[in-house]
Amino acid sequence: MILREKFSPTCFLSALGAGGLSVSFFMYLMFLVPHPTTPMATYDYIMPALLKADWLSFVISFSLVFIIAFAFLHFKLLIWNTKQYNLYKKTDAYKSLINSNAQISLMTLPLTYAMTINVCFVLGAVFIPGLWGIIEFLFPFALIGFIVVGYFALKIFFEYFSRLLTTGDFDFTKNNNLSQMISIFALSMIAVGFAAPGAMSHNIVVNSIGIFGALFFASLAILLMLIKLTIGFKSMLEQGLNLEAAPSIWIIIPILTLLGITFIRVSFGLDHNYNTPLDKSSLFVFTSFVLSLQIIFGILGYMVMKKMGYFEKFIESNDKSALSFALICPGVAFFVFGMFFVNFGLSFNAIVAKYSIAYFILMIPFIYIQIKTIIYFFKLYKKFSF
Repeated sequence: MILREKFSPTCFLSALGAGGLSVSFFMYLMFLVPHPTTPMATYDYIMPALLKADWLSFVISFSLVFIIAFAFLHFKLLIWNTKQYNLYKKTDAYKSLINSNAQISLMTLPLTYAMTINVCFVLGAVFIPGLWGIIEFLFPFALIGFIVVGYFALKIFFEYFSRLLTTGDFDFTKNNNLSQMISIFALSMIAVGFAAPGAMSHNIVVNSIGIFGALFFASLAILLMLIKLTIGFKSMLEQGLNLEAAPSIWIIIPILTLLGITFIRVSFGLDHNYNTPLDKSSLFVFTSFVLSLQIIFGILGYMVMKKMGYFEKFIESNDKSALSFALICPGVAFFVFGMFFVNFGLSFNAIVAKYSIAYFILMIPFIYIQIKTIIYFFKLYKKFSF
């Protein structure tokens, strides 16, 4: 299927959603499989736990299956979207795009490719034996990857923002949604990518480059978030939320997850390389704060979309909108940060004992959201027939 002028850069959200779902299943391995000598679960801890034939083996089994399945879909959709985009660039529709508010949708490209790096990192950690033994040699390549993606993200963003500031042609009548925050989403994804070597490398140079990169992109993301939220809500309060772009009201949820994980990783990096002891209680306060904001925006977004009939029109009916895939990322992000909250916020502070009944009960709401997100993903995947 060739779309040409009917293609939209927001179609990349399909690949992004699949990649996010693949990474989400790694959270079960990350937090349930003991890994005392490494900061994340790796093949060398996962496989022995898998062979024990207990309840954890079952969890590991289905996690591995879904990691592989959604990683496959991610790469399949990434290739499809990249081919479609290359054809789309030759059309008049693309020329119109780069002179409109929608030019910012090009940020879905670096956003999705940054997710690709994360998916590759998870696949390597889970399926390659002994990888952690050479991880210090791989961190510089990860940094290079995020530097490249970051360069293109900044290029797209500055071309867009400089055009608006020189021409003053931003159309506020078409800004009654939060789709403009896709740029903040992309910058936050790059920030959390830089934060990984910033947190885990024992080489202080690599560690410092990672932390600086994370703080650079996170700072820009936070600055823009203040601006975009203000003008977005102003337009929405004046005109009402645009129906097709309604899922954008949930975009703050993945942004909060990415920025939250970024600052958690930076804290761990400072702890083991800068002699700055981590205050455990701060993790409880911080994760509670982030999760609270996510719940607030989650409830608000759901109530608005329910009243507008969004789910009936763009999920249950035959009407198509590439922006519908924006529903996947908030579900993934809420589940992922929920796991951080239960483990780093509660269990890490001994508020809830790990592997206790209460520990698993607290996971249920987040797992429910993950399941609902998977159901929505396949409904949309079937509808679009990629």
